[in-house]
Amino acid sequence: MRVPAHLALCLLLAACAQPPQKETARICDSAGCVERPRDYVSPEVAQASQPEDDGRAAALQSLAERDPRAAYDLALRYFRGDGVRQDSYQALTWMRSAAERGHLQAQKALGRFYLSGLEEMGPDPAEAEKWLTIAAGRGDKESAKLKAEASAARKSDDAERRFRQHWRPLVYDYWYRGYPYLGLWRDGNWYYR
Repeated sequence: MRVPAHLALCLLLAACAQPPQKETARICDSAGCVERPRDYVSPEVAQASQPEDDGRAAALQSLAERDPRAAYDLALRYFRGDGVRQDSYQALTWMRSAAERGHLQAQKALGRFYLSGLEEMGPDPAEAEKWLTIAAGRGDKESAKLKAEASAARKSDDAERRFRQHWRPLVYDYWYRGYPYLGLWRDGNWYYR
């Protein structure tokens, strides 16, 4: 038996057709069932997904204005998005603040920031060399090695390509492992050794 072409086409279209999606979903719990918009999020779920603000970030920022160790920690937290919204600009700002006030680890870290670049900021080997020279001059051996890299990158025209291929994966991994926090939050305050 041969099926007419127009009937075959109708059958094919009917098989492919999907029922229209409802704009609401039926949500049931111990209180009963209700129809809610598909993008509805209950207040309990919304609150659970947001970290509780216990004042740590504000207290650390206040302390960072006076103590370069706290500024260094705050920069790392902004870079990592740890307890604050991830923000490369704030990370760079606070790391520079700590470095300018003489914090050795911040000087080395700032040199790394400039050597590797940040998400929206490309590398700046000349600025990296400046900060790594300061840290190396204070006896930091790792900074001396990085300074040589920065100097070579400054002289090279392919610093951006070199960064993407070599530095970015290494640096981002190092940021999460190689730079520990210096402060400790206890009893509603930040403490530094």
